[in-house]
Amino acid sequence: MTNYLNHIFRTLKSTFRTLLWLIGKPGFRMQRTQNYCLLTHPDARLNVVNIRGKLTFDSDGLATMHNCDFLRDPYFEKAYQSGQKTGSWGNANPAWRAYVGCWAAEQVKSLPGDFVECGVNRGGLSRAVVDYVNFAALGKTFYLLDTFAGLDERYMSETERQAKNPTFGGRYQDCYEDVCRTFADIPVKVIRGSIPETLLEVDTQQVCYLSIDMNCVEPEIAAAEFFWDKLVPGAIVVLDDYGWADCLEQKKAFDDFARQKGIAILSLPTGQGLFFKPIPSLSGAEDTISLTHCHQPS
Repeated sequence: MTNYLNHIFRTLKSTFRTLLWLIGKPGFRMQRTQNYCLLTHPDARLNVVNIRGKLTFDSDGLATMHNCDFLRDPYFEKAYQSGQKTGSWGNANPAWRAYVGCWAAEQVKSLPGDFVECGVNRGGLSRAVVDYVNFAALGKTFYLLDTFAGLDERYMSETERQAKNPTFGGRYQDCYEDVCRTFADIPVKVIRGSIPETLLEVDTQQVCYLSIDMNCVEPEIAAAEFFWDKLVPGAIVVLDDYGWADCLEQKKAFDDFARQKGIAILSLPTGQGLFFKPIPSLSGAEDTISLTHCHQPS
């Protein structure tokens, strides 16, 4: 009962704050249905939706009434707790995003090739992934690349410099030693430094899982270009920043990258993007891949 009342209070508070915010902003139109109230504006960034009914998930920029029982999967819950313990996410709750990373790793763990994460911070996602797929038993290496101290201003555009503090307001602090301790029991290679400078330290020739999350266009595209030829057919790439409103430069850059490679990026409601490396068909053309998730404990 207490949780239900708290939910009602938060909903009312959020609605009241939204209405106050809208005062004096012309151009809004209201659309009502049984389940939601949508306020639309010519500038899509100002659209507001108030969902009626019990939310099944409301965090990390995503609110939904839809089923998300996968977040209560015991294997995922245990893995997510391991990620939380790293301190990567602070008070945030990116459970759905973490599940996407775990799901992606599960799909490709049987393919040849190693795992790579570009943009690690304290290792929250990568720690959740290694626990979820029992990485230590796969016979692979997980390459973790980061400055472990925030963004490198040399590779930030002027727009990014204006919008983002290199340490994100102090959220990014030197964490290299902590990350090394977090993965002491896992076959990883922790590579410290700025991308693209450190890419050649990744000495594997095959990659089946690639996560990119550096909050900055230049190093992200450099990583995607560097690993493209190393991605095995069917390999999966998770772009953490692809759909976030304040990462439009990254989205545009990856859309250009996708067109050049002849692929399509799936935009997810979590703010992430996802694509597979195409599988060559017998005719020599490249076909898309369809993989079904069924978690089997290793």
